Amino acid sequence: MSKRDELIALYADELKSKCGVTADMDLLTKVTIGCGPSIYNKDSSTVACGQESELETVKNNYLIGKLGLKDAANLDAGIKEVCKQMGTSNKNKYRAMFYYLLCVKFGKQTIY
Repeated sequence: MSKRDELIALYADELKSKCGVTADMDLLTKVTIGCGPSIYNKDSSTVACGQESELETVKNNYLIGKLGLKDAANLDAGIKEVCKQMGTSNKNKYRAMFYYLLCVKFGKQTIY
């Protein structure tokens, strides 16, 4: 099993155990691949919900840039909702999981 496959299995398990979400494995795999090499770096593999600059980057680069959404207040609200869904005490908010949840929340699965 490749490192990426191990991470995808970890993400699916964490989505189920921490968020109560049964992942669409095909979509999770595509979102994870879309994250590129950032999933292998300790710092870039997670999203820091406490850093406004990080959340702004998620909004601009992922929601607007990748998913093609228009900049609006609902994007910030969606990001905050996913932060809560993943757990405020959870220090490992993996980027691929975060993006997966945002993709599903905004109904943009067809992008992948």
